[in-house]
Amino acid sequence: MILMKSGILLVLALLVNLKSAENLSGSILTTPLYHDTPCNDTDDIISYFSPGLSDGYDILINRTLTKGTQVRLKFDLEAMITEDKDLSRLVTLGNNVFKLVLLKDTTSLKFVIRGQYSLLPPYIVSIKIKGEENCNEPDPGYFQRYPVGVEPRPDVPNLQCGRRQGPNQLITNGFLSKPGDWPWHVAIFRMERATLKYICGGTLISNTYVLTAAHCVTINSAAVLPESLGINLGKHNLIGGNANSQERGVYEVFVHEEFIPRILDNDIALLKMSSAVEFNSNIQPACIWFDKLKDKLPSYEVIGTVTGWGFDQTETLSTVLREATIPMIPDLDCIRSKPLFYATTLNGKKFCAGNRNGTSPCNGDSGGGFVVYVPYEDSNFVKFHLKGAWYVRGIVSLSVAKLDTALCDPNEYVVFTDIGAYTDWINDHMD
Repeated sequence: MILMKSGILLVLALLVNLKSAENLSGSILTTPLYHDTPCNDTDDIISYFSPGLSDGYDILINRTLTKGTQVRLKFDLEAMITEDKDLSRLVTLGNNVFKLVLLKDTTSLKFVIRGQYSLLPPYIVSIKIKGEENCNEPDPGYFQRYPVGVEPRPDVPNLQCGRRQGPNQLITNGFLSKPGDWPWHVAIFRMERATLKYICGGTLISNTYVLTAAHCVTINSAAVLPESLGINLGKHNLIGGNANSQERGVYEVFVHEEFIPRILDNDIALLKMSSAVEFNSNIQPACIWFDKLKDKLPSYEVIGTVTGWGFDQTETLSTVLREATIPMIPDLDCIRSKPLFYATTLNGKKFCAGNRNGTSPCNGDSGGGFVVYVPYEDSNFVKFHLKGAWYVRGIVSLSVAKLDTALCDPNEYVVFTDIGAYTDWINDHMD
């Protein structure tokens, strides 16, 4: 009888220990075997995890937080968060950014994080509490220090962008595109005399943000009113209905603070849509270029594709989305072709591209992206069925005009805003 009681006591003790671990980590299934700090500059934020990460991993923030405090989290991959609904309210902001709003005072905050693939978990790259950064030194890769089966991370910041839903990622150069070929290209409209008028293209870079040229959304260097703009996504035919297309208003316009309209320096803007879009076969985000990608390209020549409904060879706006595949041109070659124009335009934050054969972007194509396909050959990508992705490398900014006309000359190089010079600006305004 004493042995039976001892056995019962032993079982009860185990249950108590498991319950204590549950309260500490937020895990509801098993006791985590390992813990580490996801941010090297603080010990108050702790990650708890177990082999396989099939249930995700737990984050505990050991801070006294008051009711109404906002905790903003950013991840390097698509993530899902399970919060304690009695303690906080979760808001999804897009671009792998989330916000937890405290519903009451607490001495700690815990939640569970899951990714699309259990062995390729999303890492925290930013934790802002009351607007102040609390993870200045994120530690992406700390799971790999433990025998939990996590795969080495492919060397790109986002695996969820730049991919079509169709079977082919690469297409041959042609003038007319097909629906779904360029699911990140959007049409921007502005209200003029009670009518929405097409003004520019843009590039979808998250479910909430569109990248475009500053000159498309300004008047005398000042941003136009957000309510005067509209965005059509997933369109192939500019006029008429399109399957899987969506329309959104604009909630906020971010124009680069140093935009100079006279010479189009810093010709870049972000549009925050009034509500998030739903991704489908015709609507997907492009990836944002970063410098390390140059090493992944098959050659030193950068070939990109520009799409738009701009003026065609008949000098009329195209009703069907058109495409042109063109190479980036060294600044010196560009300047030699027309010194008076390009020497005063290029400034280290712009680049030239084109064939000088009539296939260049033209009026109406402004704001659209110069997108580059980057193949993924690393074995870590292959494991997750990732062959490559499309990255927005530049924004159509300006070109040489024909003599005696306001139309562009398609036989001259086009100048693009260089995204590589504005990556930090983009990320700062998307947080």
